[in-house]
Amino acid sequence: MPENDRLGGCLDEIDLEFVEREATPKLLMKLSIQLHLAGLSLSNTVLFIEVFGVDRARSTVHNWVHKADLQPETGRSPDHVAVDETVIQIDDQQYWLYAAVDPESNELLHTRLETTRTNALAERFFGEIRQKHDVDDAVFLVDGATPLKEACHRHGLDFRYERHGNRNSVERVFREIKRRTSSFSNCFSHVDPETAADWLRSFAFAWNRLI
Repeated sequence: MPENDRLGGCLDEIDLEFVEREATPKLLMKLSIQLHLAGLSLSNTVLFIEVFGVDRARSTVHNWVHKADLQPETGRSPDHVAVDETVIQIDDQQYWLYAAVDPESNELLHTRLETTRTNALAERFFGEIRQKHDVDDAVFLVDGATPLKEACHRHGLDFRYERHGNRNSVERVFREIKRRTSSFSNCFSHVDPETAADWLRSFAFAWNRLI
């Protein structure tokens, strides 16, 4: 699919029902949200808006992304699901990011941000994946992390230990998320974890349409 078709489809799916008296044209708001989620920093997104004679603060664009409440689609039926966990930095605190990816399409199926790493949280993450997608017959690809394997056991899911191969898809996502969260400090500074989790869900929405 041509890149402009994918961008156009993504713009159509951005809902601006939260807008009441916003003076910025809605198309420009949608473009700003899309460009930021696709990789443009908040500072450069603001500069983009200025080309059209609109002066907005970085926090305004950040709020647009947050209020749009974008989510990755549910109801997928993948044959395999690559699951992993990693640490990301928000301000001066570390958080555990859980992510599930369809290795065939490289689409993000689900993300969750936690303040710690436990078997119970991993089990809850797998439960949420099962609620969102048809994965009971899928093979879950996990590394040697005990919480992930225990969660598969508790949910009665088939899993396979795999360090590379199809699990490279989730590693690719993690690399991009870490790049974004480290370089876009103006997006993640002085925000609560739930706001960061909202941003990650929005990122997943855009990632699935632009990969």
